[in-house]
Amino acid sequence: MDLRCPWAQGRPELRAYHDREWGVPVRDERRLFEILTLETVQSGLSWLTILTKRVGYREAFAGFDPERVARLGEDDVERLLSNAAIIRHSGKVRSTIENAGAILRLRETHGSFADYVWSFVDGSPVVNQWRLADEVPSESPLSERMSRDLRRRGFRYVGPVTVYSFMQAAGLVNDHLLSCPRHAAVQATRPPGS
Repeated sequence: MDLRCPWAQGRPELRAYHDREWGVPVRDERRLFEILTLETVQSGLSWLTILTKRVGYREAFAGFDPERVARLGEDDVERLLSNAAIIRHSGKVRSTIENAGAILRLRETHGSFADYVWSFVDGSPVVNQWRLADEVPSESPLSERMSRDLRRRGFRYVGPVTVYSFMQAAGLVNDHLLSCPRHAAVQATRPPGS
């Protein structure tokens, strides 16, 4: 019997992502930028579609180096919109560039994007105790607060649902079901520097 969270049962790509990455606390700025970008472009698409394009995103967006991405201009946008290795949506391409600039501005006030996002949970993951998949919310008061603040700081495509997905993926929230072997494993993991 597969005890993984139900969304990860089935496709090997989803199982691997669930078993190795989802919910593990991340403090690396580039990884957090990657996770945020993938969550923002996922809107309206399946997570499997995004996972299959992740390598293309890493190549297209300079390994998610915020300094390099923030310098991309209109010619780069046109080039990216013809790149079949990513989602060719003008708003989502432009938002990735704008979000990189917002990350750079955050460094001035918070030291790093990592310090900023982890401040919303006081440096430690929120550990939920869900027994059923239907109990797992798609957003929370915390994701609503972070979403409002991100938008105020110039981030785009960061509604409360997207932000909650980001928080789950980056380990700010442990939403593995209690029956899932990863719940305890992720809970035992602490982000570096916490």
